Amino acid sequence: MSLPALLEQRLRLPLVAAPMFLVSDPALVTACCNSGIVGSFPALNQRETSGFATWLDELKAGLSEDAAPYAVNLIVHQSNPRLQADLAICAERRVPIVITSLGAVKEVVDAVHGYGGLVFHDVTTRRHAEKAAEAGVDGLIAVAAGAGGHAGTWSPFALLAEIRQFFDKTVLLAGCLNHGHEILATQLLGADLAYMGTRFIATVESAASRTYKDMLLNTRAADIIHTPAVSGVPASFMRQSLEQAGYDLKRLQDKASINYGEKLKPVDDEAKAWKTVWSAGQGAGDIDDLPTVQTLVARLDHEYRAALARTRQLGEHWPQ
Repeated sequence: MSLPALLEQRLRLPLVAAPMFLVSDPALVTACCNSGIVGSFPALNQRETSGFATWLDELKAGLSEDAAPYAVNLIVHQSNPRLQADLAICAERRVPIVITSLGAVKEVVDAVHGYGGLVFHDVTTRRHAEKAAEAGVDGLIAVAAGAGGHAGTWSPFALLAEIRQFFDKTVLLAGCLNHGHEILATQLLGADLAYMGTRFIATVESAASRTYKDMLLNTRAADIIHTPAVSGVPASFMRQSLEQAGYDLKRLQDKASINYGEKLKPVDDEAKAWKTVWSAGQGAGDIDDLPTVQTLVARLDHEYRAALARTRQLGEHWPQ
C-alpha cells in the first residue's frame, strides 16, 4: 500500500466518501470523518467563497480529536471563476486534502503542497492520469465505468492496471462500491483506497432531498444513463430524473457546454444540470435503505473484516 503519512493509522477503513455536487455538506462530511473515513464536499456547494470559508469553520468545529482528515473538491476548469479565491481559502484554512477535477494544473498542486496539503485528482483514462502525474499530484482517483457523477467508461481492471504501470503513489478506485467486501476488492486490484459516492447519497445526513433519495432506492443499474448532455462532461444520471426534467432521451449524446460560472447563479436561475437532474452510479441497484453514516460505516467495517477472513480461508483452500 502507498498511503501518505497524513492518512496512516487515521482511518477505520480505507475509504473516502466522494464529494457530490449539491449533496455533500458539512453535516455529511463531519459524520464521515467522525466515523473514521475521509469525508469530502465540493467548494461550489456553497454559492460564494465566503460561505465556503464558513463551512470549513463549521466543519472544523464539529470534528472530534480522532476524526479522519477531510477533503475539499475544487473544479479546475477555466469556466470556474472562483478557483483562485477558493484555493486561497483552502491554503488559509490548511485543508488537509484537495480533490481536483477537470484539470490537473501544477500551480494548483504547488499551492496546496505549499501549506502541507495533499492533492488527489479525478481521472477516467490513462492520458488524464499521466497528465496529473506530471503535475505532481499525490494521488489519482480512478473513476471507472459505472460510477456516479463524472464517470469514465473503462473497466476498473484496465484503468487501474494501466495507472499502476507508471504511478506508484496513492491510487483510489471508484465505481459501483456499496459493501465492505468491495472495499477489500479495490485493494486486491492494487488500489490503496476505495472511493464511494452513491451509497452516501442514501444516508440520513446527506443533503439530497427525500425525493432524490426515494428515486435512488427505486433505481436499478439499467436506469443509469451516461451522457454529456447535462453538464458537457460525460456523467451518470438516473433516467427517471432526466425524463422529469424534460430531456429528450433520444438526444442524450448531444454535448452540452461546460460552464461552471453558470452553476454559481442563484438557485432560481440555475441551469438544469445537477439541480433537477440527479446523479447516481450503477451500484444504485444494490441500495435499499437510508441509514445514518455511523450505521453505514459500522456495517462496511463488519463486511470488510468478514471479507478479510474469507480471503484467508481461500488462501488455506488453495495452498502453494
